[in-house]
Amino acid sequence: MPHAITPDGVKLYYEEAGSGTPILFVHEYCGDWRSWEPQMRFFSRRHRCITYSFRGYPGSDVPLAADMYGQQHAVEDAKNVLDHLQIPKAHIVGLSQGAFATAHFGRCYADRALSLTLAGVGSGAGRDGHEQFKKDAVTTAGLIRKDGMARYAESLTTNPTRSRFKLKDPRGFAEFTKHLAEHPNLGAANTMENYQGKRPSLYDFEKEWKTLDVPTLIICGDEDDPCLQPSLYLKRVLPNAGLAMFAKTGHAVNIEEPDAFNRELWNFIVMSEAGKWTGRLPVAAGAGLI
Repeated sequence: MPHAITPDGVKLYYEEAGSGTPILFVHEYCGDWRSWEPQMRFFSRRHRCITYSFRGYPGSDVPLAADMYGQQHAVEDAKNVLDHLQIPKAHIVGLSQGAFATAHFGRCYADRALSLTLAGVGSGAGRDGHEQFKKDAVTTAGLIRKDGMARYAESLTTNPTRSRFKLKDPRGFAEFTKHLAEHPNLGAANTMENYQGKRPSLYDFEKEWKTLDVPTLIICGDEDDPCLQPSLYLKRVLPNAGLAMFAKTGHAVNIEEPDAFNRELWNFIVMSEAGKWTGRLPVAAGAGLI
């Protein structure tokens, strides 16, 4: 089994397929390396595609210590995978927790990113409710330690941001919850408490976002309510960002609407590689209807 070993000794499981310009896929809290299969199959026809599991997730090591988890670890681990594979620059594509890691990867290592894709980004990261979100994450971590991931996966069957996925694609949703139930309890609890429960608000980095001139695509489902305003916020502050909204779609956009997601991402990558994904026109800022 292929693993990238981080400087602090954690083995990260990864898989790759295809050849060409690299794309690194960074999964959500409820996902793992398997979550990107529709994208791996599509994009590996023309690109070198890499998917991996966060520390604490299936295939990767599950550190015992709480301080071995957190947002900055996730940022560094994305870089560690690229370093292990000797990839100087890649398109970085993240969903939810992985989108947070992708955004901060761009902030910390802009020279390593050909582009950034932030899908389902911003839950609990707005100015309102951020502290409560962190408290809820700590509480949820305690429930995972007590009841296990199978119970947590079952609870998502009624989550409003996942309901549309279950309605559209019961078979795909069943696979999603099956994979989630297989996550190590310790890794999931530590990630929930020390990544979700401690990450700062996206709004705290506004000055840095305004200088991050990397081609960026933001994707949001219109029924992913916690991510709607943060997605609009990032569209406004990132100088070279575009926003795609998917109708009647929830949080896990890449597996709920894989065809639409792949088309949107494909167009973005082609445009950015051609130098056609350019910053917002100055005349658009503050423009009126007439």
